[in-house]
Amino acid sequence: MEWSFHSAEEIIAALRAGAVTSAELTDEAITRIEGDDKVINAICVPDFDRARAAAHRADQARARGEDRPLLGVPVTVKESYDMAGLPTTWGMPPHRDHMPAEDAVQVSRLKTAGAVVLGKTNVPLGLQDIQSFNEIYGTTVNPWDHGRTPGGSSGGSAAALASGFGALSIGSDLAGSLRTPAHFCGVYAHKPTLGLAAVRGMVPPSEPAFPADPDLAVVGPMARAARDLALLLDVMAGPDPLTYGVAHQSALPPARHERLRDFRVLVVDDHPLIPTGAAVRAGVHRVADALVGGGARVALRSPLLPDLAEAAKLYMELLISGSVARFPIESLEKLRADADDKSLDAVRLDAMLFSHSDWMEADKRREVHRHGWRRLFGEFDAVVCPITPTPAFPHDHHPNPMERHIDIDGVEYPYFDQLVWAGLATMPGLPATAIPAGRSPEGLPVGVQLIGPMFEDRTPLRLAELLEREIGGFQVPGGGVR
Repeated sequence: MEWSFHSAEEIIAALRAGAVTSAELTDEAITRIEGDDKVINAICVPDFDRARAAAHRADQARARGEDRPLLGVPVTVKESYDMAGLPTTWGMPPHRDHMPAEDAVQVSRLKTAGAVVLGKTNVPLGLQDIQSFNEIYGTTVNPWDHGRTPGGSSGGSAAALASGFGALSIGSDLAGSLRTPAHFCGVYAHKPTLGLAAVRGMVPPSEPAFPADPDLAVVGPMARAARDLALLLDVMAGPDPLTYGVAHQSALPPARHERLRDFRVLVVDDHPLIPTGAAVRAGVHRVADALVGGGARVALRSPLLPDLAEAAKLYMELLISGSVARFPIESLEKLRADADDKSLDAVRLDAMLFSHSDWMEADKRREVHRHGWRRLFGEFDAVVCPITPTPAFPHDHHPNPMERHIDIDGVEYPYFDQLVWAGLATMPGLPATAIPAGRSPEGLPVGVQLIGPMFEDRTPLRLAELLEREIGGFQVPGGGVR
């Protein structure tokens, strides 16, 4: 029996029943990677020898009667996570030989849970793109269409899952970096509530791996099945044991509802600053129809929804000012926007010049939005909306991303404007689950995100499980059988 496209939950059940061994699963995954990854280029740093050794240890542990959450399950890890004995470069050529001495906290949690790490997945330069290519490891392609991107910055992880290279992967999300690749590749991902999962060891190679509470950025799970997201989130969630973990433990509340008909959902498919392409709009409507068919209470508008245009501009200010602080740009004064320019491009340019007081003011405005979301989630349990305006787009490696464009039904828009939907959950720190929602007329995957209340991550995750039953989920690229 072939296991490459089975869910982690199915694999764990088979391991417990003795139907397969971890060594067999690992060899099958490695064989598939060695054959198919020559084209996909998802696994940029293989670790097959140590994976086989870990699988052997997992089988021995199971023979002794041990059972851990992921014991013997083959997984992958985004390249940006520190992993002792493997390079962590973030795709930056000056750091191609950077070799961390310790595992990131999330890699440690994977190993403690018994997972078998096959290797690390590709990323864009500095994790700063919606694609996944760099000078060190080359370009990762979309398994559904090799001329298109798998997304970024967790594009290697999404492409690996869609290709059957391991049952689970861990990534990160600052600008949709979990959700966009999931949407482009037809898999699942969950952006946790800001601060829910410790991020130590997921830092650029130029920085020490100290405990930190980064603004906007989170780490989270990716999978081929909705229930697997909750399984992996349970492994990842929890504060850093060096800081908040000294005194606190995570205790997520249960999902608000267990049945689809009990959910109250707001569906949003229009944004004031960028149109939604027809294929993505159809995906949103497919989910809305499934909700209505399942008896959920669905609304298409609400006065409680925070202003989307203001939210997008505020997100861009926080995102770009933080990125420039981490990766400085020369000659910033030349970038100041025209005072009359009200575009998101102008917002991004001005954000590059933010002072600390500017950032503090933006942070204050963010709290107003957070309170608005609290009020909204008093009336609704989740919000369904796009992740980006289009399915996966063709590779575009123009050296200046500010000069790239995104084609939405034949009309070009600034490349980074497509981030407004990802920012809707990122700016206030809300959890958001990316789910497959069908395919475009060209056969490309289309996903949507389910945004939930802060620290109520189990609510969008449960809704994702229920919708998977109604509209289906992961499909094997090329029409294979799962």
